[in-house]
Amino acid sequence: MLKYAVKRLLMLIPVLLGVTLIIFTLLHFTPGNPAEMLLPDDATEEQIIQKEHELGLDQPFFVQYFNYLKKIVTEGDFGTSYTTGRSVSEEIFVRFPRTIILASASILVAVAMGVICGIISATKQYSTFDHIAVAVSMVGVSMPNFWQGLVNILIFSVWLGWLPPSGFSHWTCWILPALTIGTASAANIMRMTRSTMLEVIRQDYIRTARAKGQTENVIRFQHALRNAMIPIVTVIGNSFGSMLCGAVVTESIFSIAGLGKLLVDSINVRNYPMVQGCVLFLALIHAVVNLGVDLLYAFIDPRIKSQYGGSKKKKALSKAAVKEAA
Repeated sequence: MLKYAVKRLLMLIPVLLGVTLIIFTLLHFTPGNPAEMLLPDDATEEQIIQKEHELGLDQPFFVQYFNYLKKIVTEGDFGTSYTTGRSVSEEIFVRFPRTIILASASILVAVAMGVICGIISATKQYSTFDHIAVAVSMVGVSMPNFWQGLVNILIFSVWLGWLPPSGFSHWTCWILPALTIGTASAANIMRMTRSTMLEVIRQDYIRTARAKGQTENVIRFQHALRNAMIPIVTVIGNSFGSMLCGAVVTESIFSIAGLGKLLVDSINVRNYPMVQGCVLFLALIHAVVNLGVDLLYAFIDPRIKSQYGGSKKKKALSKAAVKEAA
Protein backbone atom coordinates (compact mmCIF):
# COMPACT_ATOMS: atom_id res chain seq x y z
CA MET A 1 0.00 0.00 0.00
CA LEU A 2 2.90 2.35 0.74
CA LYS A 3 4.32 1.73 -2.72
CA TYR A 4 0.94 2.55 -4.24
CA ALA A 5 0.68 5.78 -2.25
CA VAL A 6 4.18 6.88 -3.28
CA LYS A 7 3.39 6.11 -6.91
CA ARG A 8 0.22 8.19 -6.76
CA LEU A 9 2.09 11.09 -5.16
CA LEU A 10 4.70 10.99 -7.91
CA MET A 11 1.90 11.08 -10.49
CA LEU A 12 0.85 14.43 -9.01
CA ILE A 13 3.96 16.10 -10.44
CA PRO A 14 2.82 16.13 -14.12
CA VAL A 15 -0.73 16.99 -13.00
CA LEU A 16 0.45 20.04 -11.06
CA LEU A 17 2.72 21.06 -13.94
CA GLY A 18 -0.28 20.94 -16.25
CA VAL A 19 -2.33 23.00 -13.80
CA THR A 20 0.38 25.67 -13.56
CA LEU A 21 0.69 25.86 -17.35
CA ILE A 22 -3.07 26.18 -17.88
CA ILE A 23 -3.64 28.84 -15.22
CA PHE A 24 -0.51 30.75 -16.25
CA THR A 25 -1.66 30.78 -19.87
CA LEU A 26 -5.21 31.85 -19.00
CA LEU A 27 -4.00 34.70 -16.80
CA HIS A 28 -1.47 35.83 -19.39
CA PHE A 29 -4.14 36.25 -22.06
CA THR A 30 -6.84 37.58 -19.74
CA PRO A 31 -7.79 41.20 -20.48
CA GLY A 32 -6.53 43.70 -17.92
CA ASN A 33 -3.15 44.95 -16.78
CA PRO A 34 -2.13 44.39 -13.13
CA ALA A 35 0.16 47.41 -13.29
CA GLU A 36 -2.76 49.66 -14.20
CA MET A 37 -4.88 48.13 -11.42
CA LEU A 38 -2.22 48.85 -8.80
CA LEU A 39 -1.44 52.41 -9.88
CA PRO A 40 -3.74 55.43 -9.49
CA ASP A 41 -6.09 56.35 -12.31
CA ASP A 42 -3.96 59.33 -13.28
CA ALA A 43 -0.75 57.29 -13.69
CA THR A 44 1.33 58.10 -16.72
CA GLU A 45 2.43 55.66 -19.41
CA GLU A 46 6.00 55.77 -18.09
CA GLN A 47 4.84 54.83 -14.60
CA ILE A 48 2.84 51.92 -15.99
CA ILE A 49 5.84 50.66 -17.98
CA GLN A 50 8.08 50.98 -14.92
CA LYS A 51 5.56 49.04 -12.78
CA GLU A 52 5.35 46.29 -15.42
CA HIS A 53 9.13 46.04 -15.33
CA GLU A 54 9.12 45.76 -11.51
CA LEU A 55 6.54 42.96 -11.67
CA GLY A 56 8.31 41.19 -14.53
CA LEU A 57 5.30 41.49 -16.82
CA ASP A 58 7.35 42.93 -19.67
CA GLN A 59 9.20 39.63 -20.18
CA PRO A 60 8.15 36.99 -22.76
CA PHE A 61 5.54 34.44 -21.72
CA PHE A 62 7.84 31.40 -21.47
CA VAL A 63 10.47 33.39 -19.57
CA GLN A 64 7.86 34.38 -16.99
CA TYR A 65 6.61 30.79 -16.73
CA PHE A 66 10.12 29.34 -16.39
CA ASN A 67 11.04 31.85 -13.68
CA TYR A 68 7.81 31.05 -11.83
CA LEU A 69 8.52 27.30 -11.84
CA LYS A 70 12.18 27.86 -10.96
CA LYS A 71 11.26 29.80 -7.82
CA ILE A 72 8.79 27.12 -6.76
CA VAL A 73 11.22 24.22 -7.24
CA THR A 74 14.42 25.83 -5.93
CA GLU A 75 13.13 28.20 -3.26
CA GLY A 76 9.59 27.04 -2.53
CA ASP A 77 8.52 30.58 -3.37
CA PHE A 78 5.07 30.99 -4.93
CA GLY A 79 5.56 34.70 -5.42
CA THR A 80 4.50 37.86 -3.63
CA SER A 81 1.01 39.30 -3.54
CA TYR A 82 0.67 42.44 -5.65
CA THR A 83 -1.81 44.04 -3.25
CA THR A 84 -0.45 43.22 0.23
CA GLY A 85 3.23 42.62 -0.52
CA ARG A 86 3.15 39.44 1.60
CA SER A 87 4.18 35.96 0.55
CA VAL A 88 1.52 34.02 -1.38
CA SER A 89 2.04 30.88 0.70
CA GLU A 90 1.69 32.92 3.91
CA GLU A 91 -1.61 34.41 2.73
CA ILE A 92 -2.90 30.97 1.73
CA PHE A 93 -2.07 29.30 5.05
CA VAL A 94 -3.72 32.14 6.96
CA ARG A 95 -6.98 31.73 5.02
CA PHE A 96 -7.04 27.95 4.52
CA PRO A 97 -8.04 26.93 8.10
CA ARG A 98 -11.36 28.76 7.67
CA THR A 99 -12.00 26.90 4.44
CA ILE A 100 -11.17 23.61 6.19
CA ILE A 101 -13.67 24.40 8.97
CA LEU A 102 -16.38 25.27 6.46
CA ALA A 103 -15.74 22.17 4.33
CA SER A 104 -15.66 19.87 7.38
CA ALA A 105 -18.92 21.26 8.75
CA SER A 106 -20.52 21.00 5.32
CA ILE A 107 -19.46 17.39 4.75
CA LEU A 108 -20.83 16.42 8.18
CA VAL A 109 -24.18 17.90 7.21
CA ALA A 110 -24.08 16.21 3.82
CA VAL A 111 -23.17 12.75 5.16
CA ALA A 112 -25.67 12.87 8.02
CA MET A 113 -28.53 13.90 5.75
CA GLY A 114 -27.55 11.95 2.64
CA VAL A 115 -26.63 8.55 4.09
CA ILE A 116 -29.53 8.36 6.57
CA CYS A 117 -32.14 9.43 4.02
CA GLY A 118 -30.61 7.12 1.40
CA ILE A 119 -30.79 4.08 3.68
CA ILE A 120 -34.39 4.80 4.67
CA SER A 121 -35.42 5.37 1.04
CA ALA A 122 -33.79 2.11 -0.07
CA THR A 123 -35.32 0.00 2.70
CA LYS A 124 -38.75 1.64 2.20
CA GLN A 125 -38.77 1.84 -1.57
CA TYR A 126 -41.81 3.54 -3.19
CA SER A 127 -43.05 4.72 0.19
CA THR A 128 -44.14 8.29 0.88
CA PHE A 129 -40.77 9.07 2.48
CA ASP A 130 -38.98 7.67 -0.57
CA HIS A 131 -40.94 9.84 -2.99
CA ILE A 132 -40.39 12.97 -0.86
CA ALA A 133 -36.67 12.25 -0.43
CA VAL A 134 -36.15 11.72 -4.16
CA ALA A 135 -38.03 14.92 -4.99
CA VAL A 136 -36.08 16.94 -2.41
CA SER A 137 -32.78 15.51 -3.69
CA MET A 138 -33.63 16.60 -7.23
CA VAL A 139 -34.35 20.11 -5.95
CA GLY A 140 -31.12 20.11 -3.95
CA VAL A 141 -29.02 19.11 -6.97
CA SER A 142 -30.68 21.72 -9.20
CA MET A 143 -30.55 24.63 -6.73
CA PRO A 144 -27.55 27.00 -7.17
CA ASN A 145 -25.51 27.62 -4.03
CA PHE A 146 -25.57 31.39 -4.36
CA TRP A 147 -29.39 31.43 -4.57
CA GLN A 148 -29.80 29.03 -1.66
CA GLY A 149 -27.35 31.08 0.42
CA LEU A 150 -29.32 34.28 -0.16
CA VAL A 151 -32.60 32.51 0.69
CA ASN A 152 -31.09 31.13 3.91
CA ILE A 153 -29.93 34.61 4.91
CA LEU A 154 -33.35 36.04 4.13
CA ILE A 155 -35.23 33.42 6.15
CA PHE A 156 -32.98 32.65 9.14
CA SER A 157 -31.27 36.02 9.54
CA VAL A 158 -33.62 38.71 8.28
CA TRP A 159 -37.07 37.26 8.98
CA LEU A 160 -36.45 34.96 11.96
CA GLY A 161 -33.26 36.54 13.35
CA TRP A 162 -31.94 33.18 14.54
CA LEU A 163 -28.50 33.16 12.93
CA PRO A 164 -25.94 35.80 11.91
CA PRO A 165 -25.90 36.56 8.18
CA SER A 166 -22.12 36.79 7.79
CA GLY A 167 -18.75 36.62 9.51
CA PHE A 168 -16.86 33.82 11.25
CA SER A 169 -16.39 35.09 14.82
CA HIS A 170 -18.74 32.56 16.47
CA TRP A 171 -19.69 28.94 15.78
CA THR A 172 -23.21 30.01 14.87
CA CYS A 173 -21.77 31.89 11.90
CA TRP A 174 -20.85 28.57 10.27
CA ILE A 175 -24.36 27.05 10.35
CA LEU A 176 -25.85 28.84 7.34
CA PRO A 177 -22.79 28.38 5.07
CA ALA A 178 -22.53 24.70 6.05
CA LEU A 179 -26.22 24.16 5.27
CA THR A 180 -25.86 26.00 1.96
CA ILE A 181 -22.97 23.83 0.76
CA GLY A 182 -23.94 20.63 2.55
CA THR A 183 -27.50 20.26 1.25
CA ALA A 184 -26.42 20.15 -2.40
CA SER A 185 -23.85 17.42 -1.66
CA ALA A 186 -26.36 15.63 0.58
CA ALA A 187 -28.64 15.24 -2.43
CA ASN A 188 -25.90 13.49 -4.43
CA ILE A 189 -24.92 11.29 -1.48
CA MET A 190 -28.57 10.39 -0.86
CA ARG A 191 -29.13 9.34 -4.47
CA MET A 192 -25.95 7.24 -4.54
CA THR A 193 -26.72 5.62 -1.17
CA ARG A 194 -30.24 4.76 -2.28
CA SER A 195 -29.19 3.23 -5.61
CA THR A 196 -26.32 1.17 -4.20
CA MET A 197 -28.37 -0.03 -1.23
CA LEU A 198 -31.19 -1.10 -3.56
CA GLU A 199 -28.70 -3.11 -5.57
CA VAL A 200 -27.10 -4.73 -2.52
CA ILE A 201 -30.26 -5.67 -0.60
CA ARG A 202 -31.40 -7.80 -3.54
CA GLN A 203 -28.29 -9.99 -3.37
CA ASP A 204 -28.42 -13.63 -2.31
CA TYR A 205 -26.33 -13.17 0.85
CA ILE A 206 -28.90 -10.68 2.17
CA ARG A 207 -31.66 -13.27 1.75
CA THR A 208 -29.37 -15.82 3.44
CA ALA A 209 -28.85 -13.47 6.39
CA ARG A 210 -32.60 -13.04 6.75
CA ALA A 211 -33.08 -16.82 6.56
CA LYS A 212 -30.60 -17.22 9.41
CA GLY A 213 -32.72 -14.94 11.58
CA GLN A 214 -30.56 -11.81 11.55
CA THR A 215 -32.31 -8.62 12.62
CA GLU A 216 -33.03 -5.93 10.03
CA ASN A 217 -30.63 -3.47 11.65
CA VAL A 218 -27.77 -5.97 11.46
CA ILE A 219 -28.62 -6.73 7.83
CA ARG A 220 -28.83 -3.05 6.89
CA PHE A 221 -25.68 -1.78 8.58
CA GLN A 222 -23.32 -4.76 8.81
CA HIS A 223 -24.15 -6.58 5.58
CA ALA A 224 -25.81 -4.18 3.13
CA LEU A 225 -24.29 -0.79 3.99
CA ARG A 226 -20.73 -2.07 4.35
CA ASN A 227 -20.83 -3.69 0.91
CA ALA A 228 -22.39 -0.56 -0.58
CA MET A 229 -19.82 1.83 0.93
CA ILE A 230 -17.32 1.94 -1.96
CA PRO A 231 -19.39 4.15 -4.32
CA ILE A 232 -20.76 6.12 -1.35
CA VAL A 233 -17.25 6.89 -0.07
CA THR A 234 -16.26 7.91 -3.59
CA VAL A 235 -19.07 10.47 -3.75
CA ILE A 236 -18.27 11.72 -0.24
CA GLY A 237 -14.59 12.13 -1.11
CA ASN A 238 -15.34 13.99 -4.33
CA SER A 239 -17.84 16.18 -2.47
CA PHE A 240 -15.29 17.04 0.21
CA GLY A 241 -12.69 17.92 -2.41
CA SER A 242 -15.23 20.08 -4.22
CA MET A 243 -16.14 21.82 -0.94
CA LEU A 244 -12.49 22.68 -0.36
CA CYS A 245 -12.12 23.98 -3.92
CA GLY A 246 -15.61 25.19 -4.70
CA ALA A 247 -16.66 27.28 -1.70
CA VAL A 248 -15.78 30.41 -3.67
CA VAL A 249 -19.30 31.77 -4.07
CA THR A 250 -20.49 30.75 -0.61
CA GLU A 251 -17.55 32.37 1.15
CA SER A 252 -18.18 35.57 -0.78
CA ILE A 253 -21.89 35.60 0.10
CA PHE A 254 -21.32 35.02 3.83
CA SER A 255 -18.18 37.23 4.00
CA ILE A 256 -15.95 34.38 5.22
CA ALA A 257 -12.29 35.27 4.73
CA GLY A 258 -11.35 31.86 3.40
CA LEU A 259 -9.40 30.65 0.42
CA GLY A 260 -12.36 30.96 -1.95
CA LYS A 261 -12.95 34.62 -1.15
CA LEU A 262 -9.23 35.28 -1.43
CA LEU A 263 -9.28 33.75 -4.92
CA VAL A 264 -12.25 35.88 -6.02
CA ASP A 265 -10.72 39.08 -4.68
CA SER A 266 -7.39 38.27 -6.35
CA ILE A 267 -9.07 37.70 -9.71
CA ASN A 268 -10.88 41.04 -9.48
CA VAL A 269 -7.62 42.99 -9.00
CA ARG A 270 -5.54 40.84 -11.38
CA ASN A 271 -3.33 39.62 -8.54
CA TYR A 272 -1.67 36.96 -10.71
CA PRO A 273 0.71 35.36 -8.15
CA MET A 274 -2.13 34.92 -5.65
CA VAL A 275 -4.48 33.41 -8.23
CA GLN A 276 -1.80 30.99 -9.43
CA GLY A 277 -0.87 30.01 -5.88
CA CYS A 278 -4.50 29.45 -4.82
CA VAL A 279 -5.34 27.33 -7.87
CA LEU A 280 -2.18 25.25 -7.52
CA PHE A 281 -2.79 24.70 -3.81
CA LEU A 282 -6.42 23.72 -4.35
CA ALA A 283 -5.43 21.27 -7.10
CA LEU A 284 -2.92 19.67 -4.74
CA ILE A 285 -5.49 19.42 -1.94
CA HIS A 286 -8.07 17.85 -4.25
CA ALA A 287 -5.55 15.27 -5.48
CA VAL A 288 -4.52 14.39 -1.91
CA VAL A 289 -8.19 13.96 -0.91
CA ASN A 290 -8.71 11.57 -3.85
CA LEU A 291 -5.62 9.62 -2.80
CA GLY A 292 -6.99 9.36 0.74
CA VAL A 293 -10.29 8.02 -0.62
CA ASP A 294 -8.44 5.39 -2.67
CA LEU A 295 -6.50 4.25 0.39
CA LEU A 296 -9.71 4.20 2.44
CA TYR A 297 -11.10 1.58 0.07
CA ALA A 298 -8.63 -0.95 1.50
CA PHE A 299 -10.04 -0.55 5.02
CA ILE A 300 -13.63 -0.85 3.81
CA ASP A 301 -13.19 -3.87 1.53
CA PRO A 302 -10.48 -6.46 2.43
CA ARG A 303 -10.48 -7.68 -1.19
CA ILE A 304 -9.04 -4.36 -2.33
CA LYS A 305 -6.37 -4.50 0.37
CA SER A 306 -5.30 -7.89 -0.92
CA GLN A 307 -4.81 -6.37 -4.38
CA TYR A 308 -2.32 -3.84 -2.98
CA GLY A 309 -0.24 -6.66 -1.61
CA GLY A 310 -0.89 -8.98 -4.50
CA SER A 311 2.43 -8.35 -6.21
CA LYS A 312 4.39 -9.24 -3.07
CA LYS A 313 2.43 -12.44 -2.65
CA LYS A 314 3.02 -13.39 -6.29
CA LYS A 315 6.75 -12.79 -5.92
CA ALA A 316 6.84 -14.90 -2.75
CA LEU A 317 4.94 -17.72 -4.45
CA SER A 318 7.20 -17.60 -7.50
CA LYS A 319 10.31 -17.77 -5.30
CA ALA A 320 8.85 -20.71 -3.41
CA ALA A 321 8.07 -22.45 -6.69
CA VAL A 322 11.65 -21.91 -7.91
CA LYS A 323 13.05 -23.35 -4.70
CA GLU A 324 10.82 -26.40 -4.95
CA ALA A 325 11.82 -26.92 -8.59
CA ALA A 326 15.49 -26.66 -7.65
